[in-house]
Amino acid sequence: MQVTMTVNGEEVTREIEGRLLLVHFLRDHLQLTGTHWGCDTSNCGTCVVWLDGEPVKSCTVLAAMAGGHEVRTVEGLEQHGELDPIQRGFMECHGLQCGFCTPGMMMTARALLDRNADPSDEEIREAISGQICRCTGYATIVRSIRWAAAEQAGTRTTAEEPERTVAPADAPGPAVASASGSAS
Repeated sequence: MQVTMTVNGEEVTREIEGRLLLVHFLRDHLQLTGTHWGCDTSNCGTCVVWLDGEPVKSCTVLAAMAGGHEVRTVEGLEQHGELDPIQRGFMECHGLQCGFCTPGMMMTARALLDRNADPSDEEIREAISGQICRCTGYATIVRSIRWAAAEQAGTRTTAEEPERTVAPADAPGPAVASASGSAS
């Protein structure tokens, strides 16, 4: 069967099997490998993309179902050669370690900030609750999203240094090192 959809602003048409999942269409037919394929059961969230502006787990959507719709992947976050504040926030605040969950986290976080420009930590944690990160304690991911919110609001100053966690997120009390490396 033939399917046509708009992916990251570009109309694409391909001949596919009706049972092909959107995640495999993006990765294998369009070579957009930023969208990761993790669990194949919709549990991990590494495959999150946008379908008509809504985050969806692309391992649960048939490519044929996306026909006639708009799909946005992590590759589509960059605009005019500039990284999205979410992408910069993950870099600045070390919101990734192995990077496997990062594309799905970024797509979910971008959707959150598009709906709520100044989310609380609780709202951020709720938004990313469908994603699994096996490397971090989520503190740096939450910090990355808060950094992006402040950046796009223009409330972050260039003199601010991102906080760097030096103890597990579930340790009692904040253990944060300053830019000089001393704990505060």
